[in-house]
Amino acid sequence: MVSRIIILSALGYFVDILDLFLFSVVRRNSLIALGVPEANLLSQGIFLLNMQMAGLMVGSVLWGVLGDKKGRVKVLYGSILLYSIATLLNAFVSNTFQYAVLRFISGLGLSGELGAAITLVSESMQTRYRGIGTMIVAGFGLMGGVLAALLSELFDWKICYLIGGGFGIGLLLLRVSLPEPELFKEIKTHKNRGDLRLLFRSKTRLLKGISLILMGLPIWFNSGILMIFAPEFGKALSIEGPPITASKSVLYSYFGVALGDFVSGAISQWMKSRKKVVVLFILLLATAMAFYLTAYQTSQLYFYSLCFVLGFFAGYWALLVTMTAENFGTNLRATMTTMVPNLVRASVIPLSFLFEFFYARIDIITSATYVALVSVFLGLVAVSQLPETFHCELNFLEK
Repeated sequence: MVSRIIILSALGYFVDILDLFLFSVVRRNSLIALGVPEANLLSQGIFLLNMQMAGLMVGSVLWGVLGDKKGRVKVLYGSILLYSIATLLNAFVSNTFQYAVLRFISGLGLSGELGAAITLVSESMQTRYRGIGTMIVAGFGLMGGVLAALLSELFDWKICYLIGGGFGIGLLLLRVSLPEPELFKEIKTHKNRGDLRLLFRSKTRLLKGISLILMGLPIWFNSGILMIFAPEFGKALSIEGPPITASKSVLYSYFGVALGDFVSGAISQWMKSRKKVVVLFILLLATAMAFYLTAYQTSQLYFYSLCFVLGFFAGYWALLVTMTAENFGTNLRATMTTMVPNLVRASVIPLSFLFEFFYARIDIITSATYVALVSVFLGLVAVSQLPETFHCELNFLEK
């Protein structure tokens, strides 16, 4: 049964990432088809991305609390149904207002998948193997970004949305008989399940939550700005050959992210530490960002290779979600394991606002450099505030 939980959780996260990144790779084509002028593609793209991320923020609280109150599996059913239907409807938009509404609803649905899946896997496995289970879920799931990029190269943007929504409906049928973990069944009568006041009544718990969110900033600066707006960066860097495309950038980057998640998880198991591996990967990610932002007049091969390297060192995502599950008790675990990764994803909103603020005054490369420095600095400070959780047991409650 544990292996079935891992497989279906990995498939669920695969579809989650597929649907999440479909917009990223069809952004330009879909907006052009809707009549958006070339000069407005960047600003409209950021607006729609932020609408999606706003949905993730709202949904992270909704699904997280429901995960602790009603059950991890029920959240998986509800969230996947919502984002599958919304993704299907994206294929039929006729203006940017409709597009924005559906991106918000898609984000709302997508926000419930990862947290519930990681909580379910973490609570179903023995302590020494827990990191392997979450590594498989995150590593395989992130290959959904690769499929999103491939679909955008092969099909029209509307067909891509239909395929993504169809995958979600198919997965829902496969999950019908998943059981709740025993740890959750043991606390079903506990009154404080999913009570957000538990988070704010303890400075220690609140600091852990904030630190986990800030720890993920470098990942989503890379995914949400450097990769999605790779065409604009490629133009500013005068990359040789045909224009750089977001689909290829995401394709190579998510190959790297998936591999990086497996490697970071394996190193963590070997070193018996989450924190040390996260610090190492953030430092190497910062180095790769420096190469990316100084790649003037280089070849496409070099640029896309950097996208792969950036993705690889952003591959401490599995460790982040595992650490989140390990830092909170069973009565608050689904809430926080859903909220934290989605608030990390939604950090693209303030990061993109900061990026646009600088971009209105200086060039795009310098703007990105400033935002990169902020995200890396906050990420490293955040890791230093967290406890090591590799050996911790999960059968405890927040009081």
